[in-house]
Amino acid sequence: MTTPPCPAALPPSQRLHLILLGVADVAASVRFYQALGWQQAASSNAGFAKFDLGGYALCLLSRAAFAADALSPTASGNGFAGMALVYLARTPDEVAQVLTRAVAAGGTLVKPATRTDWGVAGYFKDPDGHLFEVDYEDGWVLDSDHRLHVDGIQP
Repeated sequence: MTTPPCPAALPPSQRLHLILLGVADVAASVRFYQALGWQQAASSNAGFAKFDLGGYALCLLSRAAFAADALSPTASGNGFAGMALVYLARTPDEVAQVLTRAVAAGGTLVKPATRTDWGVAGYFKDPDGHLFEVDYEDGWVLDSDHRLHVDGIQP
């Protein structure tokens, strides 16, 4: 049985609000992100941690709880996920600095800061294998609060 489309349904607004990561150990992952210098939100709890990213949030919960909530038959996964979270650095030198801090916090260096055709970029994985790119490019426009302006126009 299929549900007919609702003619009055509106499309969702063009934004995301949460990045949800399934992790092996919420407390250990919290320690990793705190070692990067991020502050955990006070409304977090032992099973669900939140980090305010300035208008959206990085949220951590156990892989088992995430899989159960998403009705997945298994909480395991491996290999290349085809997805990365990206931190835009303010300067080319910041790329290597962030990668170094991530490794010192317990992450794994995947690709060191490397000159590319568009700037400087490198990758690390957090302790659960989630891939992060640290990238610097002249083309991205960030305001004084380090918020991205996609079309390159600052308010």
